[in-house]
Amino acid sequence: MRDASFRADVLCLVTALIWGLAFVAQRIGMDHMGPMGFNGIRFALGAMALAPLALRSMRYPPAAPFLAGGNPGFPWLGGLLAGTVLFAGAALQQVGLKYTTAGKAGFITGLYVVLVPMLGYFLGQRPARGDVVGAVAAAVGLYFLSVTEAFTLAPGDGLELVGAFFWAGHVLVIGWLSPRTRALPLALVQYMVCSALSLACAVAFEELTWAGIRGAGWAILYGGLLSVGLAYTLQVVAQRDAKPTHAAILLSFETVFAALGGAVVLGESLGPRGLFGCALMFAGMLASQLWPRAKREA
Repeated sequence: MRDASFRADVLCLVTALIWGLAFVAQRIGMDHMGPMGFNGIRFALGAMALAPLALRSMRYPPAAPFLAGGNPGFPWLGGLLAGTVLFAGAALQQVGLKYTTAGKAGFITGLYVVLVPMLGYFLGQRPARGDVVGAVAAAVGLYFLSVTEAFTLAPGDGLELVGAFFWAGHVLVIGWLSPRTRALPLALVQYMVCSALSLACAVAFEELTWAGIRGAGWAILYGGLLSVGLAYTLQVVAQRDAKPTHAAILLSFETVFAALGGAVVLGESLGPRGLFGCALMFAGMLASQLWPRAKREA
């Protein structure tokens, strides 16, 4: 049992590493093509990578039907809902990366960890004390990270912040859908929906060229096959044996890996003010996950 738990923790950390470095790949991809085209292709690749596992899982019945008394079937309706929310979060994140650093985008996106219980309050879920403390710490950290001395918020940071609300909404949607349908087919459909919406926007508002796609080739492959396809599968496998607290903490290291990757690969620098803000935000994320969970698991 200890070996299984240790393996799960390692897989969670590897997943966080892949997701964190994906911010670097996404940032580089913007040097060659538009954000919607990049997202459309990478989510299509992710769907292709996940398709064999998703179709294989259709052999087994889900825990409960998607609609009471109905045939669970293929989760088209749930995937359409989740995919639309995913598209909004991914679009805002990708456009924001044109105007901010990979490190800052990673930390601001990571605010969804704190926002999930806050948004849950409007669904009748009372936030724990750690959620409140975490939200305050994260908000103060965001100020030091993104708000300049002239009290202005960089456009890219603002887009990432709005996107964080959609990522939090996506977590809540998936949390509601997962017990009611098959997980992997649901993920496949949401990736297909996100890809289709992104490509439609790319055709309408951007110029898609083979030269741009080739230039962003490795970034697209990383973002599609590793970040979308492999990392999601690793997360599913890991969370079979991982303790909820361990998984949440280790996956939140995505923000740290994004900052490290931006510094090493892209030469980005947050400065003392930004580093202090990142530290506060990370502390807020940990408080949101550890404090209430520690009480429930005690």
